[in-house]
Amino acid sequence: MSDAREETVAVPAQAPTAEARRPQQLVPAAARLRQLARGQNTLWTFLVLLVLVAVFSVLSPDAFATSFEFRSIAIESSILVVLAVGQTFVIVTSGIDLSVGSVLIFSGVVAVKTMNALDSSPGAGWWVVVVGALAGMLAGLAWGVFNGIWVAKAKVPPLIVTLGTLGMALGFGQVLTHGVDVGNIPNSLADSIGSGSVLGVPWLIVVAVVVVAVAALALNTTRFGRYTRAVGSNEEAASRVGIRVDRHLIKVYALSGLLAGLAGVLNLAHYSSTTLTSGAQDNLNAIAAVVLGGTSLFGGVGTVIGTVIGVFIPAVLQSGFTILQVQSFWQTVAVGAVLILAVYFDQLRRRRRNNR
Repeated sequence: MSDAREETVAVPAQAPTAEARRPQQLVPAAARLRQLARGQNTLWTFLVLLVLVAVFSVLSPDAFATSFEFRSIAIESSILVVLAVGQTFVIVTSGIDLSVGSVLIFSGVVAVKTMNALDSSPGAGWWVVVVGALAGMLAGLAWGVFNGIWVAKAKVPPLIVTLGTLGMALGFGQVLTHGVDVGNIPNSLADSIGSGSVLGVPWLIVVAVVVVAVAALALNTTRFGRYTRAVGSNEEAASRVGIRVDRHLIKVYALSGLLAGLAGVLNLAHYSSTTLTSGAQDNLNAIAAVVLGGTSLFGGVGTVIGTVIGVFIPAVLQSGFTILQVQSFWQTVAVGAVLILAVYFDQLRRRRRNNR
């Protein structure tokens, strides 16, 4: 009897293992509730998208409800999808990255400058394309790490840090090009990734699908994804259970910068030129897509699939308004209104959850 009592007393005194300290195991019930909430948010967003497609299909079936139009929408949205996926991870940590549009431009500039330095002829080989693409992605990664260090180590608010790097990245891109777009890219890049396809599917869509699949798995099934949600839910609690919050934030911002660099290379391939002036709104479009997709600006909640749906809502609106010959300004008004409503409903959900 005494031995049994000693054993029962000794068990609670043991230090918890690393597995027991993991955030997802400390609060399994809360994790399931958050997962259910995320699923409901994504479902409602998807229903909004279906309604928009149905309305435009009824109003203009011959022009809108065609495989050509849907294919065009998917191609034009692919680059923004890659950009918004990185933004999703940042916002899940309750941060923000305003610099992704400028990083996209800067990465495209670095990529084409590298290609031209190696071989400026239109028939440059694939090794030139690969080296240039890697240079562009590394440039994006460098900006992401820069943002992450200032946010995580220097404790500067992410809004201020990324607002500063928004101007810096765009400014450096203009310095490198003297404010003039560079369009001398290898034909192999433009003819393959830019406008080519594999098994009938455009390469831009293939790359975007691969990025979405990998990111969705990372956010939902890996330690990196669980830590990302934990940091966004409660940074102090995440630190107490052993998560290196500062190191993880640097990784998240680095991921956002890397994907912005990839988007810059895709943008260069698609337009066969840098786009110094047309990427000014990409950061806001990416943030809007993430929020429309159900990711909370307060952190801890978000899905990659929801972000993809959020990208297509403005794209379908723009396509439908163009076909119906509605002024494009109304598309901006509609997206802005939906964005405000999405944030408002997110606040309502938070209040109900906190009052329970």
